[in-house]
Amino acid sequence: MAILAGLVAGVINTLAGSGSFLTLPALIFLGLPSQVANGTNRIGILLAALVSVWTFRAEGRLSFRGIGWLIFPSAAGAVAGALIAVRLDHRVMDTTIAVLMLLMLAMVALRPDRWLKERPGPPAVRRRLATLLVFFAIGVYGGFIQAGVGLFLLAGLVLNAGFDLARANGVKNLLVLLFTIPAFPVFILHDQVVWDVGLTMAAAQCCGAFLAARFASRSRSANAWIRWLLIVVLAASAAKLLW
Repeated sequence: MAILAGLVAGVINTLAGSGSFLTLPALIFLGLPSQVANGTNRIGILLAALVSVWTFRAEGRLSFRGIGWLIFPSAAGAVAGALIAVRLDHRVMDTTIAVLMLLMLAMVALRPDRWLKERPGPPAVRRRLATLLVFFAIGVYGGFIQAGVGLFLLAGLVLNAGFDLARANGVKNLLVLLFTIPAFPVFILHDQVVWDVGLTMAAAQCCGAFLAARFASRSRSANAWIRWLLIVVLAASAAKLLW
């Protein structure tokens, strides 16, 4: 079960987000308490993000140019979110996240031009305080529970920071990698990581991440596929949270 959930989650996380909605229940089903499952899940997130970033970079679909200013607010937010996660009940935030996902679902479904349009050359990055605050908030959520953070990162990169969807996908995985690195030790220090189960699932997630990153880098219809996957994952994730 851990291997199958990890493989599928690796694909979903690389192309869209919310793969943790598969891995977290799988870890809980295997007997881990929810907070320990949340910490253990970060092993696969970290390693799969590393694989996807390496693959996007090798395929020429990821440039580090112009994204450094997004790293600090998201990483700082992730540490803050991780510190909250080791203490806080999740129920109120689940409802809030579900509402945000439904709003995002409407944007993705009703404004396809914003998501499908190819933008040649480097992104027209809009450096403004609002964007920094958005990425800090996304980092807080990513550090807190992680599930669905890729969806929020894609929205922030496309709608706030000026990336097209295909390029945003590579940058999203890089940001996940970079803000998971400082957040992960918080869970280790609070003894909320089970290494053997986490590494088993992580191996499968890395395989899924590699395959998905290769597809996103080489397919001309990647934007359209990613958009439809976003719609499905957003709807399913919101329904799960509200249920």
